[in-house]
Amino acid sequence: MTPGELVRENRQLLGLSQLSLARRAGTTQAAVSRIERGLTAPSWETLRALMLAMGYEPDLRARRLNGRWDPVHLAALRGRSPEERLELSVSANRLAGRLRQAGAEVGVGA
Repeated sequence: MTPGELVRENRQLLGLSQLSLARRAGTTQAAVSRIERGLTAPSWETLRALMLAMGYEPDLRARRLNGRWDPVHLAALRGRSPEERLELSVSANRLAGRLRQAGAEVGVGA
């Protein structure tokens, strides 16, 4: 759901006009209209002001992406040449071997 859809849906549930919501939130009817139509992306402060004016506290959350790999890291990796990717893989494999050896020397995982 977009911010505009959130505002419109809740405004309509309450039976408010765009003008009455705008007055409550200290903005203009035109600004509410642009947000609801998706022509303007409201800042968090603007969205919060509109939602509070309707009696709702907006809740911003974050959740981990499904999957093991970071999409930004994967995109950067795809931008490398096959030779560079091979070199990185060999380097990571060598590092894993050294870490395993060091762990064995201090008795970790034994």
